[in-house]
Order: sequence, then structure tokens, then C-alpha cells
Amino acid sequence: MTTAAPPFGFFNLRVVRVRRLGPSMIRTTFAGAGDEDLSGFASGGRDQSLSLFLPHPGQPEPVLPPVVDGDLYGTLGAWRAMPDDVRAVMRSYTVRGQRRAGDGTTEVDIDFAVHEDGGPACRWALGATVGDRVAVLGPTSRENTGVRFHLPADADEVLMWADETALPAASAILEWLPAGTRARVWLEVPHAGDRIEPRTAADASVTWLVREEGAPPAVEAVRAAEVTGSAPYVWLAGESGSVKALRRHFVNERRLDRRRVTFVGYWRRGLSEDALREAPEPETEPETGAAAGA
Repeated sequence: MTTAAPPFGFFNLRVVRVRRLGPSMIRTTFAGAGDEDLSGFASGGRDQSLSLFLPHPGQPEPVLPPVVDGDLYGTLGAWRAMPDDVRAVMRSYTVRGQRRAGDGTTEVDIDFAVHEDGGPACRWALGATVGDRVAVLGPTSRENTGVRFHLPADADEVLMWADETALPAASAILEWLPAGTRARVWLEVPHAGDRIEPRTAADASVTWLVREEGAPPAVEAVRAAEVTGSAPYVWLAGESGSVKALRRHFVNERRLDRRRVTFVGYWRRGLSEDALREAPEPETEPETGAAAGA
């Protein structure tokens, strides 16, 4: 019996544009590197995640083992066995956008949340220039496990919370939502200049929680809001502690069906993504997901 190939593959990318969106966000646009044209890349939209592989300082490109006979798992195992200071730095990110460029090639946008004391991906994004090379393990089919936002057919309201690391995913979801969909959204960011008003055809009410302006904690802001839908769907993504507290609020206080609450911890305060992967919390803790900056 033939085993179906996983809906993911490795792609070599090069930077074609870099744009600062605000104090805490940089958009980097990639195209295929060398002969790679990204024709096989197929984002499912919404909160589509991928694994981004970055070079260490001084390396011209990320160091990865070759893929032999399409064996992605074997390649990842060989990558893990390489010395930490040699193998490519891997971080999870959201596909902010995919489109055909004017010359017919495929372009992919990734938004990076950046801050002064950021890790290797943050430092890479702050110094990224046209021509820089990276690699991704990304989707080759629009139906794949890297998309977590799945709107139930009977949902009459969407409730969303995201911090700056999940802002790209939340914005992509709002762009995807069908026209007229009722949505209540809380977006938490460090600075007033980080407000990037999302484009959406949904009937969306967006509340910005700006930390430098003294915004209340996420749970307090959400707890004070009225939920009007009888069959809401909830999506929560960002710092794991906040995600966990919000999930408890919706499930324990508002008595929502836990199966209608999608929650993803993109990062945990005080831990790098590497440490987070090595020290998972009990099963009630959000999974590590595709962050916008780590």
C-alpha cells in the first residue's frame, strides 16, 4: 500500500522586499531562490503556519540536510542531530499572504513581530535585506494541518483574541471571513503605532488593547464584553499564559463548548521557542504554534 505524501515540502526562498509596518512589525516578502519558483507552495490562508529555517550570522544561507526520496521526517531528524551552532535556526511563523507577482512568479509574505530583546528570528528580521536567503517547510496543499481556524457551519459569531505575534494570523483570518460574518475581536499590541486596521468584509468590531496606553489585561477586557451569539466560535492565539486564561474564561465562565474554542500558544513569557518545544506543559496548555516573532 502506498503511503500518501504529507502536504508539506521544503522551499528555498530569497528576500525581495522588506517593509516596516509599525514599531513592532516588519513585513518581509519572499520569492523562490535560484531555480525555485514556489509553484508548488499552496497556503490554506487564515492562520496557515510554516516552519522557517534561518542562517546563523555569517552563514550565506540556512544549513539543512538534503531531502532524500521525499523523506521529510528523515530530513528533520538529521537536522535535529546537527550541532546547534551549525544547523539552521527553526521558528514557526504565519503565512501572511501569497500571490502571483507581475512577472508570474509566486510571492509569500511573512510578518515578523520585533522588539529590542528578541531572539535570533527577531534579529534576522531587523537586519534582513534584499537577496537574503532562508528556507521553509511549507504547505503543498491548501488542505493541511497547519491551518487551525475552522469555522463551524452553524457559528453565528466569531470571537478572537491575538497579541502582536498572532496579529498576522488574526488579520489574515479577518480577510478570509465571509461577508457579513459577525465578529468580535481583541488585538493586543505594545504601541499605538502598531495598530494596523485589518481589511475585512465581515461585520467585525475590533478593540485595540495597547499596552503603552495602559490597556487592561486580556481576560478583563474580554470578560467585560457581551457575547450575543448563541453558537459562537472562538479563536485565541499569542502568549501561552494569556491564551490559557482566556480559554478558561470561555469554557468555565461562559460555559462554551470546549470543542468550539481553538487556542494556540505561540510563545511563553520567559522561554524561547526551543525551550518551549523541549518542555511542554500538561495537555491543558496550548500547543506551540506559528508565531509572528521569536
